[in-house]
Amino acid sequence: MIEWIEILEILAVVMALMGVIICLGVLVNFARQALKQVRPEVKVVKVVKVKEIKKEKPTMSKEASEGITFNDIFMFMIAVPLVLLWVGFAGFVIHTGLNNSAVLENIEAYTTLIAILGGPALLIIKDALDVWKQEQAEKTAFYKVKAQSVIDYNDSMQKQAQMIEAKAQEQEHKIENKK
Repeated sequence: MIEWIEILEILAVVMALMGVIICLGVLVNFARQALKQVRPEVKVVKVVKVKEIKKEKPTMSKEASEGITFNDIFMFMIAVPLVLLWVGFAGFVIHTGLNNSAVLENIEAYTTLIAILGGPALLIIKDALDVWKQEQAEKTAFYKVKAQSVIDYNDSMQKQAQMIEAKAQEQEHKIENKK
């Protein structure tokens, strides 16, 4: 049977491999961006029939598509593994503590380690939830503005239809009075 120390070692190796994979992904993306800046892409113009011409999607400006930022790197290299390690280790301690009395003897050390990992992890989770709340508030505000614009549009269309009908009736009365 695998001892709890061996399981912790395996968990550490897996987390290290995840960190290396994330680092390699970030480096590959930086290399791609550097190559794009050094060697801009050449666009090939394709001759097409008039019937086949379609509208092109608008391209984003450089400000809108900023690529990978320091915050992205921080989140994927530090924050995500830290939160996963914290949750994984806490679950492991609970599971092992239920099955092994040796873990219960050293529970103070384990809870201290969970608390040390948990402080930054909870701050990261709180910040992620704050960002989510902000996005939801922006969506709500957008839909309120959109709903109000639909209401205003319907109101103006109704007023315009009433005005057209009133002018048509005035014109009919003028025509009848001339007869």
